[in-house]
Parts: sequence; structure tokens; C-alpha cells
Amino acid sequence: MQNNRKSMVWVDADACPVKEEIKVISHTYNTGVCYVASYSHYKNDITDETWVYVDNAKESADLYILNHAVKHDVVVTQDIGLASMLVSRNVYVLSPRGKQYEERDMEKSLHMRYLSAKERRRGNYSKGPKAFTNNDREKFITAFEKTLSKLAGILD
Repeated sequence: MQNNRKSMVWVDADACPVKEEIKVISHTYNTGVCYVASYSHYKNDITDETWVYVDNAKESADLYILNHAVKHDVVVTQDIGLASMLVSRNVYVLSPRGKQYEERDMEKSLHMRYLSAKERRRGNYSKGPKAFTNNDREKFITAFEKTLSKLAGILD
């Protein structure tokens, strides 16, 4: 059952390159943000942001987000598996490169992830993801602002 709380932004924060952009844009839209990271990424500096630290186990941050994100929340993650579980619950999911995950694309994305994992088990490794660019950052900013603007229109 959904309560009437405002939308939240949940950030899979361990390797997120757009944390500062999320902070600034979320503040503009008066949207709460919760950064979820493993204890190995613990920050000692005191900030106004909400940080939740979880075990260092591989899926701990994903499970925390999965258990807390609800309809009309926004999640920023690079994890396709997490995205696939959230989009079916009407959670908006964006990658740090500005890709909005859609339910209709999940089967193909998960299949590609499976094939890549299968190749890695065979010892065939790809080059990995391309370096994060300023163009990626700009795409994220545009997509994130669009998503928060859309939510503001839906929920106000």
C-alpha cells in the first residue's frame, strides 16, 4: 500500500559519477535524495544529504533500493537487473548516462547481459564500458530534469 509521501530519488551511489548533478537538480525540484552505498565507500564529511550504508556484499545496495523504492520514485543505477525489477513497479529508472529504462526493453537488455556473462565465463572479455564523458553527463542532466518535471506535474 502506497502512502502519500513525496517522490524520492534513490541513488546506487558506489560508482555513480553524477551525484553532484543529482543533488543540485533534486534540490531545484524539492525532491528528497537518498544515496545508498557500501560501507567501503563510507564518507566522514558531514553533508546535508541522506546517505545509507549497507554491507559490502555484492547486491546489498540493490536490495536496499529494491525494498524502499515505490511507485513514482526515481532510481539512478547502472544495474540492469535492478532496473528490470523496478520498472515493473512504475519506478522511473535512469542510468548515470541518461538512459531511461523502459519495461518494454528489459527482456532484450537482460538477455544481452546474460550473453555477456556467458562469454566472460568462457574467458572472453570485452573492453568494458566506454569512459564516462561530458556528453553522457549532459544526457543524464536532461533526462533527470525531464523525469523530475514530469513527476512534479503528476503529483502536484
